[in-house]
Amino acid sequence: MRIRPVVAERKLSRRLFEQLADEIKSGRLAPGARLPTEQALTRAARVSRTVVREAVAALRAEGLVVTRQGVGAFVSSDPQRAPFRIEPERMQSLEDILSVMELRLGVEIESAGLAAERGSRGSIKAIESALEGIERAAAEGRSAVDEDLGFHRAIAVATGNPEFPRFLQFIGRHLIPRRTVSGLPARMGGERAYLALIQEEHRRIYQAIESRDARGAREAMRRHLTRSLERYRKLAAEQKKAA
Repeated sequence: MRIRPVVAERKLSRRLFEQLADEIKSGRLAPGARLPTEQALTRAARVSRTVVREAVAALRAEGLVVTRQGVGAFVSSDPQRAPFRIEPERMQSLEDILSVMELRLGVEIESAGLAAERGSRGSIKAIESALEGIERAAAEGRSAVDEDLGFHRAIAVATGNPEFPRFLQFIGRHLIPRRTVSGLPARMGGERAYLALIQEEHRRIYQAIESRDARGAREAMRRHLTRSLERYRKLAAEQKKAA
């Protein structure tokens, strides 16, 4: 196994983690094999012990290694079965973000339908309050990203299934692309006009849920998310063409 010195272009522990993860996933570090000692990794990568410890901790969190107190770190027996994760460091392009939006489709469409079928009076009231929060943010000239997230999470909570809000919490920072992508609101007449368009889609979702129309709620959510995808795909195509 060869570990190269890492440079400071990105967080050092992340760079070392990626090298070690590649050694494990390629099979060069076989299941059950012991990782080099902390001292050896420090010397090979030319980094501090803190960086090495952070990298090993990340490997452990990914299920790639197990640690034994006083003995060291060992490659997991089945490293290919590492838990599913969306890594923020790899979400660099608009295309990456669109991939996560596609993942949302199946989950959030069903979430809207279940909220219409199962939502309690209180949980549906929370969706309405989140909708009003977006209105207030827009009136104050804010982007309403956090309020938009709150609306989708309120719907997830209304399903009565705790896995739905947990999933949205997991991919939270990728739910609303305009947090990380600029250009679309201006292209559509400014932030206020863009929010008005989005809010009308939100309102139709809420109305269907409030009316206990599960089919209508699913369709309204489908329309909202697919239209968002189309808008950002057009922006991605324009950015790629201009590059």
